[in-house]
Amino acid sequence: MRVVLGPENAEAGKHLSIRKHDGSGVGINYVDAYMKGVKLTTEDGRKITFKRRGLKLTFTIGDRSGEGLLRRLQNGPDEQNIVRKAIEEAAANAGARFDVEDGMMILEIQNMVAE
Repeated sequence: MRVVLGPENAEAGKHLSIRKHDGSGVGINYVDAYMKGVKLTTEDGRKITFKRRGLKLTFTIGDRSGEGLLRRLQNGPDEQNIVRKAIEEAAANAGARFDVEDGMMILEIQNMVAE
């Protein structure tokens, strides 16, 4: 199932450390602005939410959730890359694939079979 989360937040670029110092080194303020407002329900009734607590990002899709970490050493020093990789990791751990196409955030949810 393909779900459009919405347009990429163009205003999030204002929160990169080259423009506004946040002290984290991994783009904490950027990720908060980038994923602001990602909260929706799919056509089959599953809720999709995104949360950040410290360096840990959590994607929840229905009853499944996945975590990703903001990793500067592996994915840095570019904060946009750090954030993108952490979001991709969290989505993958929740059973989906995160991508951006033509400025729209897309979530490709894998078929979840009840066991």
